[in-house]
Amino acid sequence: MKREDMADLTMFLAVAEEASFTAAAKKLGISQSALSHTVRRLETRLGLRLLTRTTRSVAPTEAGERLLDTLRPALEEIDQRLASLTRLRERPAGTVRITTSEHAAETILWPAIDRFALAYPDINIELNVESGLTDIVAGRFDAGVRLGEALAKDMIAVRIGPQVRMIAVGAPGYFTEHGMPATPQDLAQHRCINLRMTSAGGIYAWEFEKDGRELRMKVDGQLVLNRVSLILKAAAAGHGIAFVMEDRANEELRSGSLVRILEDWCPPFDGYYLYYPSRRLVSPAFRLFIEALRYRQP
Repeated sequence: MKREDMADLTMFLAVAEEASFTAAAKKLGISQSALSHTVRRLETRLGLRLLTRTTRSVAPTEAGERLLDTLRPALEEIDQRLASLTRLRERPAGTVRITTSEHAAETILWPAIDRFALAYPDINIELNVESGLTDIVAGRFDAGVRLGEALAKDMIAVRIGPQVRMIAVGAPGYFTEHGMPATPQDLAQHRCINLRMTSAGGIYAWEFEKDGRELRMKVDGQLVLNRVSLILKAAAAGHGIAFVMEDRANEELRSGSLVRILEDWCPPFDGYYLYYPSRRLVSPAFRLFIEALRYRQP
């Protein structure tokens, strides 16, 4: 059915229900002559007279009654579906789809989702965890979560976490045997445990900064792993130096199975942001989720 066909049927229904071209035209906000022309066009297309017109009244013919019997339930169903869409705007319900890294999912998103899911049982949350950057529009995600330095400039970004720090660590026994590097360049003489980015497929380059000087280091070593938990196990076992998020190594640092190195080359930097492409027509569910995640300085 063409859009103009739907419009013609709606106008016919208005005339039949009002039993008057004048009243129907006023209700629809169009001229009486335009309405009369539309109904005649519909009758011509169907090859049937749908309305009986007299000087005092308008009434549907038998064919018109049959058409009304078809139109009323169909239009009522459309009205109900439109009403349900309106309720989505007014009531927090629906699904929020987010793409994120594993670290952000575990440290930032899950604690918030744990509370959010209890507070809003009608809102479904779907997390897609991957290490590479994702096109949230092509992937039909509502938003993504990444570090501030990795955000595209055309995205709306909401800070959702504190500053973070990458640190270089190794086992005390490893440094007893191989010595402790004093600068990032010294890593060329050491075994380093590399991280392969699962989605992007590349090897993560270690990033250092001191006094405004930035270094991106490609390091070598026997092991390449794609899980930080395994990298920490390998480092604690003495297989080399690891470069990880500080909070991921807290337990090993407390126990003494790992120690920090190059601390003055590892400053904190912007943490995680929720990013999305537009402020237009943000659903109530997504708006609530944004506010649940928004970082508030302690």
